[in-house]
Amino acid sequence: MAAKKKPSNLNIKKRNLITQYNPKSVASEQYRTIRTNIQFSAIENEIRSITVTSSSPGEGKSTTAANLAIVFAQQGKKVLLVDADMRKPTVHFTFNIMNTIGLTTVLTRQSELVKTVQKTDIDNLDVLPSGPVPPNPSELLSSRVMSRFFEAAEDVYDLVIFDTPPILAVTDAQILSHQCDGTILVVRSRIADKDKVVKAKEHMISAKAKILGVILNDKKMESNDEYYYYGNS
Repeated sequence: MAAKKKPSNLNIKKRNLITQYNPKSVASEQYRTIRTNIQFSAIENEIRSITVTSSSPGEGKSTTAANLAIVFAQQGKKVLLVDADMRKPTVHFTFNIMNTIGLTTVLTRQSELVKTVQKTDIDNLDVLPSGPVPPNPSELLSSRVMSRFFEAAEDVYDLVIFDTPPILAVTDAQILSHQCDGTILVVRSRIADKDKVVKAKEHMISAKAKILGVILNDKKMESNDEYYYYGNS
């Protein structure tokens, strides 16, 4: 029996970045609907930064963050996607970029933001990978340098999207959700634990986060359904 052929990096990228490679798909349309809903929620206060998190690993937060960044960039906004999951970074894999420098080297003042971000082949979208894994991610995110990071990023970009660790795993997502203009919780259908989702919401409330909403991810489309959400982290 022949061995199963492993999917190529390009195929994985196409699957994860569906809004780039299949913009007419139902899933891509749903990401654009989410974009519109975010914009409606910002009528009074402009949203310049968003935290994307989940209650547990494997719920699709990283794919969601990447595709939201793409649909905002496709709209003409200058977007920066930041991999703030410094313990288990994935954004550099998704976009097939180097991760030798990134958020950690900026926050430790080893490099400047404008010299560290990496261009993508998507107009208006830059990516800042996590960089080397630091011993103190939470302390870096709550430091004064992080406040200056926000200022520097918002001087250049219309929107900054942070892909963070699951909010129940470590405090990183709570710290960033408090600092950002809005937070999105990704919940994966048939995988997420109801009690953990409720606890995740409590963590966000405790952090005084502005909860923009919850994305139900990977819901199977029934015969009478018009749309569904899709994605894997």
